[in-house]
Amino acid sequence: MTALEIHLDDQDLARSLRTDVVTGLTATPKWLPPKWFYDARGSDLFEDITRLPEYYPTRTERAILTERAAEIARVTDAKALVELGSGSSEKTCLLLDALLAHGTLGAFTPLDVSSAALGEAVDRLTERYPGLAVRGVVGDLTRHLAHIPDGDNRMVAFLGGTIGNLVPDERAEFLSNLRAALRPGEWLLLGTDLVKDPAIVVPAYDDAAGVTADFNRNVLRVVNHRLGADFDVDAFAHVALWDAENEWIEMRLRATTAQRVHIRDLDLTVDFAAGEELRTEISAKFRREGLEAELGAARFALRHFWTDPAGLFAVSLIQAD
Repeated sequence: MTALEIHLDDQDLARSLRTDVVTGLTATPKWLPPKWFYDARGSDLFEDITRLPEYYPTRTERAILTERAAEIARVTDAKALVELGSGSSEKTCLLLDALLAHGTLGAFTPLDVSSAALGEAVDRLTERYPGLAVRGVVGDLTRHLAHIPDGDNRMVAFLGGTIGNLVPDERAEFLSNLRAALRPGEWLLLGTDLVKDPAIVVPAYDDAAGVTADFNRNVLRVVNHRLGADFDVDAFAHVALWDAENEWIEMRLRATTAQRVHIRDLDLTVDFAAGEELRTEISAKFRREGLEAELGAARFALRHFWTDPAGLFAVSLIQAD
């Protein structure tokens, strides 16, 4: 039987979606949060994105973890590993293998909003690591950090550059909440995409094959399916822009024609002017000094900062003060 602890059920998700859609689509400018990309189709599309030649973050982070996993195990002596936004937990196996080989790890807790994906991951990992206690937590990393299991010398992994999807105020709140859930001396392993030439960054979010465009439009399919909306998905163009001031990528959907959208379950009608844009995601890129300042404000200390040879991506080992 799959070991799952449920703090976010289908009714919670439905309420959250309704709130986000009403708030975002009645705002100026309009927006929707990126977590609603990820139904089954969206998750498959994102896995496709990670294998694209333009999308450097996944393979670069994996290379860093491959090189540093044994060192991470030696430095932390972690007895429990928690992964936030775990998804398939594929990269995490590098950490699990290293920590088990080091002889300290006894428990692994992946946290994700999708009970289906999490259940599959827990079953797969339980089979692969029969001596390891694996228990999934179904929850939202912005709301349920207090529910990560208590323990001795835990390490929390937050990989993939996902922290960049949070705006600065959200990042500050997230780091503060995470620090409150950890004891002094416990660990955070954080993946961050780094500031670099936009000629490298932008194609990672606007690939030649159009996979990211399909992924971006999937948020409209989710609203159509779950809330009875009538978005003409093909009438929105994918846009990826580099914001030099904020040093982040913005993904948007641009209405190619004037249109009126009805969202049946919310009794809501939303008008789009031709050319009007709906923001669906930001992906902030980091500099070491800025990251260190944000961590320090939340009472974390940066202990190790590892990058690939080209300086595209970083994996940081961080300790709770």
